[in-house]
This record gives sequence, C-alpha cells and structure tokens, in this order.
Amino acid sequence: MPIDAIANIVLSGILTGLVYGLMALGLSVIYGVVRIVNFAHGELMTMAMYAAVVVFAFAGLDPLWMIVPVAASFFGLGYLLQRGLINPFIDRPEHSQFMLLLAVALVLVNGLLIVFGPDARNVQVDYALDSVEIGPLLIDKVRIICAVVALATCAVLFGIFRYTSFGKAIRACADNLLGAQVVGLNVKHLYALTFGLGTACVGVAGCLLTLLVDVTPVSGPAYTLLAFIIVIIGGLGSMVGALAGGVLIGVSESVAGLLITPSAKSMLSFALLILVLAFRPQGLFSGK
Repeated sequence: MPIDAIANIVLSGILTGLVYGLMALGLSVIYGVVRIVNFAHGELMTMAMYAAVVVFAFAGLDPLWMIVPVAASFFGLGYLLQRGLINPFIDRPEHSQFMLLLAVALVLVNGLLIVFGPDARNVQVDYALDSVEIGPLLIDKVRIICAVVALATCAVLFGIFRYTSFGKAIRACADNLLGAQVVGLNVKHLYALTFGLGTACVGVAGCLLTLLVDVTPVSGPAYTLLAFIIVIIGGLGSMVGALAGGVLIGVSESVAGLLITPSAKSMLSFALLILVLAFRPQGLFSGK
C-alpha cells in the first residue's frame, strides 16, 4: 500500500480523534472534580447532535454557528442536572449513582426515539466534499475545521481552569475537598459549574460530529462507551490524557478500517483498552 495512503488515513484518524478527545474531556473533567461517572455522557452528546440537525433542517444554519449557543445551553443543562438531581447522590454508594445516571441515559435515548424515530439523520453542508492538498496529503476540509475547533475549545477549557478564579476554586475542590470546605468554598456550586463545563464540551463535540457522521437515538450508548475507553486509556481524570486517548482511538479506528475492515474498528479499540489495563492500569497520562 502506498505510504501516501497510509499517511492520509493516519492524519484523518488524528483529526477525528481530537473531536473524540473533546468528547471524552468532558467526562474526564466531571470525574476528576466531582468523582462521579456520568453514564449519560454519550446520550447528552446525541442530544446536541440532534439540536444541530434540527436547526440545520429548519433554518439552514451551519452546525459550526450552533457551537456557542449549544455550548451555553448545555452548560446550563449540566449545571441544573448536577445541582438539582445529582448533588443529593454525591455521598451515596457508587451503585446508586450508577443507577441514577443510567436511568437518565435511558430516558434520553427513549425520548429521542419517540421524537425523531430510529432513522439516521445527518447534515450536508456545502463544503462537505472539499479537500485541502498539502504535498502528497489530501485532507478533508471538514475534519480540519472540526479538529481546529476541538483544539480551540480544549484551550479555552484549560484556560478557565488555569487562570480564572472559579477555575482555581474548582481545582482546589478536586485536590482537597475538606480544605475547600474549611476555607468556605461553595462546593455544591463548584460541582455544578464543573458538570456544566463537562456538558458544554459534549455539546460542542456533538455539533462537530454532525459534520462527520450520521446520528441516531441509539448512538448515545456507543459514544458513552467510546468516551470510557478513551479516558481509561488516557488516564481517568487527566485532561491531557483524554485528548491523547482520543487521538489514539481515532488513529486505531482509521487504521483498522483500512487494513482489516470497517467493522473491526471497535475490536481494535477494545484491544488497546485491554493492553492498557494489563500493563498500565492507571492510564497513559495518570499517576499511580
């Protein structure tokens, strides 16, 4: 096989993997601070994908223009979900948290099935078939745009946690919960802000993925599982690990689709997960 074709496939996987990484970053941020696993993560992203599809169908608005309003809306949704529903379960056993968020996921999936039916939906923008030629490489314009937006969103999130006062307060809660409570930080409010930021990430990722793949109501569980694979490979709670894990999974899917068969993409992803769990169970970018 020509080296140019392999390079194109790998680069395509890297660009798609950055969007996957943004999706998983939301899950990693929520767990890293709130210490609760959002089992409705992929379902929330499916909601964002349908929001972009519906607005495009009725108003012809490009999903890229929907990123800011969807991110703002999903931030509010995540804040309310955490503050009103999840906060009372923070100190409860993990199986109670699991059942709660699994119930939320089932409600979302079946609600989308009732409203939209089982058929796949997509968005066809004018530049969907455009490509950018860089030497021997021929790269899809859509993937480049999605990767750039994903990186920009990650940079904004990093900046929020590094330089803003409430971002530093959120990090304090993650590092030392008791100390944060002693100095008077409103932990419940900060947890809700964190959940809102994580949900905003999946809102942006959902808008981007509508440009790359079709969406169905049952896509949610698959994306939840994919997000888990990525954060476990990268390191649960590690923001850098989420991006690196997304890129690794994106490349593995592209290579598997090229060298084996497209249906083998998940097989290779799970093989990577098994290897990481066997030899570095804390993840590639996480401490012991």
